[in-house]
Amino acid sequence: MERESFASPEIAQILNSHFIPIKIDREERPDVDAIYMNYVQATNGSGGWPLNVFVTPDLEPVFGGTYWPGPNHSMTAQGTLLSQTVGFLEILQKMKDVWTRQEARCRESAKEITRQLREFAEEGVHSRRLGEKSDEDGLDIELLEEAYQHFLKKYDTANGGFSIAPKFPTPVNLQFLLRLDQWSSSVVRDIVGEDECKHATRMVIDTLRKMARGGIRDQIGFGFSRYSVTKDWSLPHFEKMLYDQAQLLDVYLDAFLITKDPEMLGAVYDIVTYLSEPPMAAPTGGFYSAEDADSYPTHTDNEKREGAYYAWTLKEFRTVLGDRDGNICARFYGVLADGNVARENDPHDEFISQNVLKITTTPAALARQVGMTESEVVAILKEGRKNLREHREKNRPRPALDDKIVVAWNGLAIGSLARTSTALIDIDAEKSTQCRKAAEGAANLIRTELFDEESKTLYRVFREGRGETPGFCDDYAFLIHGLIDLYEATFEEQYLEFADILQKSQISLFHDPASSGFFTTTPHPSLLLHLKSGMDAAEPSSNSISASNLYRLSSLLNYDA
Repeated sequence: MERESFASPEIAQILNSHFIPIKIDREERPDVDAIYMNYVQATNGSGGWPLNVFVTPDLEPVFGGTYWPGPNHSMTAQGTLLSQTVGFLEILQKMKDVWTRQEARCRESAKEITRQLREFAEEGVHSRRLGEKSDEDGLDIELLEEAYQHFLKKYDTANGGFSIAPKFPTPVNLQFLLRLDQWSSSVVRDIVGEDECKHATRMVIDTLRKMARGGIRDQIGFGFSRYSVTKDWSLPHFEKMLYDQAQLLDVYLDAFLITKDPEMLGAVYDIVTYLSEPPMAAPTGGFYSAEDADSYPTHTDNEKREGAYYAWTLKEFRTVLGDRDGNICARFYGVLADGNVARENDPHDEFISQNVLKITTTPAALARQVGMTESEVVAILKEGRKNLREHREKNRPRPALDDKIVVAWNGLAIGSLARTSTALIDIDAEKSTQCRKAAEGAANLIRTELFDEESKTLYRVFREGRGETPGFCDDYAFLIHGLIDLYEATFEEQYLEFADILQKSQISLFHDPASSGFFTTTPHPSLLLHLKSGMDAAEPSSNSISASNLYRLSSLLNYDA
């Protein structure tokens, strides 16, 4: 929408004349984002980003949705008020008219919706107060079997993953399934079923393999995109997020430790390289937040295009690699003369004759097709990948970098890199050290720049200095999680001590003494709702991570759990 709508003079005229536009950075203010995402999900049945909400002067929501096409684009709109296919311009005109003619009704409706949202939030917060008796004592382990059956029904047997399209990796779900068969106790296998636990592992490994071979992975560079537009992982939305890399590193590492599959280890190495080297690795220590999906195709272009940094033509392959090697690499990566992106998946005509690289065959099969030995083909593919990457870095402008260092996401990266460091000690000592140093650099930056020693509290963002936003619950939870992993990888007591300090601060700031659990933020009069994060989504729930942190710290420090 940034390009379609917010750069449109037509949109700007009506938006600036009749509304007060406010842009929220959801990385800096996830608490605000969560409130209005709750509204859109409750009224629309689903949510997502970009998130657009019209609010009253009292900040109460009137109408909201996610993506609406800009002028001259006839794509299906999503909204809660209009059922016909409309664009953002039509939405603005309709909202202007409704507010002008029926302002009182809009305000009344917004107040009622806000009241319902508060009640709904309080039901989740106060469903069971501490000390109250309940028919359910403790956790019901039968839920594990229900969860397994839920994912089994949603599993895509042809392509891996647990949805049709768009398809998100959602690493927390993969990690849950992968660990069912890894419990030392037989209780889980008795409840879920031994064969079922093994099948859960197979579903995850198959999904990870399809992702590793798909367009969602940067096949000649490093890292994974946010999600796939298609059900077969072939066409991604090219944005790369730090929190995805961190969580996927954890899952691919677990998959390798279980299977010893070199393909899983290859994905681990790629993600480590992406995290620990520029542009994602900050020279100060720590990791930047994201790379955009859009970029300029060449240094002389003045219009950005999604995927421009990553897509290739067959002619480019032959020009960069020569005819023989170019054709061999093109076969391996599914590169076609007319492009490999289906017309229905290219509404803006950005991929005409372009190819998104994906692995479509094996070196052994390719060797038989071209009459060469497998080792010869492997050498050509390895050299081809290197040359394509060098050509791309030299001739194409890199996508814009979101250079905020966010504590929560850095906490996830610290943890996954620390675990990887331990796992690789006997396999690759140099790579192990690289992981450890990257994790320690991030932890030290946060301790030095984003932690107030006097108040024992965190700030959320570092960008050319410390930002003003205080840390939220997920900043504390995810960083504590990472610090415990880093302590277990290094046995440096400073990391365990820092985790303990932060845990005490988190309890003081966010803990609900009446119903237990942690609020996402401290109370503030401008926030309509005081929420708790109880659901894993693109990022883990801060409460689920906190429960694990408390258990681990109680064991390490001999506290009562």
